Amino acid sequence: MRVVLQRVSSASVSVEGDMTGSIGTGYLVLVGFSVEDDGSQIGWMADKIVGLRLFPDDEGKMNRDLADAGGALLVVSQFTLYADARKGRRPSFVGAASPGRAEEMYEQFVSALGAKGVGVETGSFGAKMDVELVNDGPVTLVLER
Repeated sequence: MRVVLQRVSSASVSVEGDMTGSIGTGYLVLVGFSVEDDGSQIGWMADKIVGLRLFPDDEGKMNRDLADAGGALLVVSQFTLYADARKGRRPSFVGAASPGRAEEMYEQFVSALGAKGVGVETGSFGAKMDVELVNDGPVTLVLER
């Protein structure tokens, strides 16, 4: 399971011009699943994301977590996080989970995040999406489990 997490002051996702999710302060979470993932990584990743202290305190130090900042999550599936572009000019996606299995884990992940008591918005699994964000900082992390 691989996540690209971006601290944002705002983010939204649209499918064919219809907005499916939108947040203000929080994290844009791009998530992909590999053929080796079995779902056991989901709880750890949800805990890690919600507990990370990436928001500034009164002294400007990254010392506040998502809840302290009054933030929310925008979760977008992205199988291309498992692209292998080491050879040739067209990436291979054989390392990405099958669409059916990935969608199942994506739904479990969204539920696990929601169970943490934070607001969760989503894209539309498998759709061509337009994602807009204002990266705050910029702060971007790659998390893997």
